[in-house]
Amino acid sequence: MRRWNPVRRKPPEPAAPPPDARAPLHLVQADTYANWEAIYLHNVDRIYRLMFSKVGNRPDAEDLTAEVFLTALRPLRVSASVGEVRAYLLATARTVLAAHWKRTLGREITVIDLDQMAIGDEPPEETSNSQGRVEQLLAALPERYRRVLELRFLNSCTIRQTAAELGTTIGNVKVIQHRALRLAAELARDDPSLQG
Repeated sequence: MRRWNPVRRKPPEPAAPPPDARAPLHLVQADTYANWEAIYLHNVDRIYRLMFSKVGNRPDAEDLTAEVFLTALRPLRVSASVGEVRAYLLATARTVLAAHWKRTLGREITVIDLDQMAIGDEPPEETSNSQGRVEQLLAALPERYRRVLELRFLNSCTIRQTAAELGTTIGNVKVIQHRALRLAAELARDDPSLQG
């Protein structure tokens, strides 16, 4: 068996960019920024990387980065120290990110059509079949698994309430719930009468 030799497989050195294409090495002179352009150029990559790590896609990260700088433009002083500017931009980024998540996740995702619900009080045939399948599946599970799933999903109890009802720990309820769901999925997959 051959051993890996890092000397033999060393990648070639990257070619240096032409001298005129390099960004200035020192944007910050002394302890403050010279102007708004220096603030932007020195901090845009840091803010963009932060936003990209939080939202996970380039368009949103770019929009949020621009929003951070536009929000910080008016109240931020150019004469502030480098540390103060970075701290203010980070605080602004947190606020902008929180507003983004509130806009994105805070809106209603599921819309219930009240006209459709008023048509009939009888559950559709599919719901009746689903309920029968659920009852069969729960009956096939061990008692403890069945009880946890009933409390959690049919009675809408929290994990804490379920633990109190069963006289066990929250961690134990989580483990039982995980195992019960896994076993229920296996049973539903193996038994054609339980498949929807």
